[in-house]
Amino acid sequence: MVNQFKNSIIILVTLLLVVNKTYSQENKLQEDTPIEVREFFVSSLIKIGDPLLTALSKNKLKKLMPVEKSPGAWDDRTHVTYLEGFGRLLSGMAPWLELGPDKTPEGKLRAKYIALAQQSIHNATNPEAADFMNFNNDKQPLVDAAFFAQALIRSPKQLWEPLDETTKQNVINALKSTRVIKPYYSNWLLFSGMVEAALLKFDAGADMMRLDYPLNKHKEWYLGDGMYGDGPDFHWDYYNSFVIQPMILDILKVLNEKDKKVKKDYDVALKRAKRYAAIQERLISPDGTYPPIGRSLAYRFGAFQLLSQIALWQELSKEVTPAQVRSALFTMVQNQINAPDTFDKNGWLQIGLYGHQPNIGEGYISTGSLYLCSEAFLILGLPSNNEFWNAPYQAWTQKKIWSGQNIPIDHAIKN
Repeated sequence: MVNQFKNSIIILVTLLLVVNKTYSQENKLQEDTPIEVREFFVSSLIKIGDPLLTALSKNKLKKLMPVEKSPGAWDDRTHVTYLEGFGRLLSGMAPWLELGPDKTPEGKLRAKYIALAQQSIHNATNPEAADFMNFNNDKQPLVDAAFFAQALIRSPKQLWEPLDETTKQNVINALKSTRVIKPYYSNWLLFSGMVEAALLKFDAGADMMRLDYPLNKHKEWYLGDGMYGDGPDFHWDYYNSFVIQPMILDILKVLNEKDKKVKKDYDVALKRAKRYAAIQERLISPDGTYPPIGRSLAYRFGAFQLLSQIALWQELSKEVTPAQVRSALFTMVQNQINAPDTFDKNGWLQIGLYGHQPNIGEGYISTGSLYLCSEAFLILGLPSNNEFWNAPYQAWTQKKIWSGQNIPIDHAIKN
């Protein structure tokens, strides 16, 4: 009887501690001002990106970056991991860098990382540089050349226009060299399309068949209610956000700029992306977690790239407010980036979804792969005076419903 009483007291105390912790976290979340939330996003992006860009700008990335592999790694990954890290990081940082330098503390930070990024582009594409990257050996470089191309498209004023002519030509040569790689019959088609979109934007030397084909196939692979198949088949994973819908949007945006008569296709793709972004917002739990479904979970919060991109483009569905997206993403990123051992002692990302979990990585996962998480930071491309960064805290959909509040009824879209 005494033992049962003691056990009951222990259980009660534990529950009170959990409730108190949850209450404290909720209060803290609501106490953080929008300005503090933006500062958190900026500092987190820098924490992720600084070791890589600093090393690459000094031609020391291959020397300094560790190459952690999953237990079932296909090979040593050293021939592909560096371009993975660089292309993915830059793709996520690009909208923030595109705001350009100014005299504010954040603007001065941007000036620093714009300079590092420009020098890194020079080194990564210079055949004589120690950190010259592999753009055409094996299949994987096509993937990360596409992320690199996406970065240039997202930040032309800061990552392309200031480059010297030799570096620009090196970039064009590197992108064109990926044409020897045949993409898989899946979302990979979009990697070829993204490379060609950059070539169309910056060189006028695009292969239009490689650009049009992936868009046409994804029209066929659309499944309904904002979701595309990964190839002819449905996959329960986050690839609609990791790759498919952001790249469709960015490719179509370039084609629109070049007056390639795709306005109708663009409008349809955007409608679908808004729906999928609204679904993504609903996937975020009250405590900022989300279902660990499908492959590539080691990309962490990069799984919510599309939600961040639609917020950046200010195209959120009417039932999804900017403030609730900001609050949801803040909680999610804060949970994961602060998990023990997310970074090694030198600040490099380690394999895992929450902290360090090497077994969560597929055979293609290595250190460079992990930098796709930076795609969650696209919202930093919205200037600090935008509503997104100024509206008061607002609970997101799951937080509202599981606390007894009313929410809008969810509806599918028809096409």
